[in-house]
Amino acid sequence: MREREDEWTGLMRSAISGDDAAYHRLLRAVTPVLRAAARRGLARAGQPVDQSEDIVQDILLAVHLKRHTWDTNAPFAPWLFAIARNKLIDSLRRRGRRIFVDIDDFAETLPGEAPAETVPPGEIAAQLNTLPARQREVLQSIAVESASIKDTAKKFSMSEGAVRVALHRGLASLTAKLREN
Repeated sequence: MREREDEWTGLMRSAISGDDAAYHRLLRAVTPVLRAAARRGLARAGQPVDQSEDIVQDILLAVHLKRHTWDTNAPFAPWLFAIARNKLIDSLRRRGRRIFVDIDDFAETLPGEAPAETVPPGEIAAQLNTLPARQREVLQSIAVESASIKDTAKKFSMSEGAVRVALHRGLASLTAKLREN
């Protein structure tokens, strides 16, 4: 376990320094762990586990968009698991159900699960630019700048509901585009 975390930290440091191959290896390594944790979290909440891929994509997108906020002197795994935990909780809240998710759940993997294909970071940025302007702006504000829905609504003179719709549609569209490629 410690060896895996050290490997992830090293790969993320290399990725931050511009090594695209290391970033690709990192995403490939963390995806099965995230998928297993998302499935467990959904099952614990009594939700269908077939929604786990959407959560994994949300996590990977957040990691990509927020990677500049990671402290290179800190271990990578706690940062990753905090994002994963928050994305799972966000997903469960959208379903109208609240649950406590123990961060330790993200440290385990399901045996024998094949690693998923990951999307190169440049492709995510390129696909983000294909979104309609309002969806792209809302995603940028919330996912990159960490603005709240309330602040984003004020910034763009929108209702909070309209911001949520634009965010959801933007993420759904981005996920669909990335799955096509």
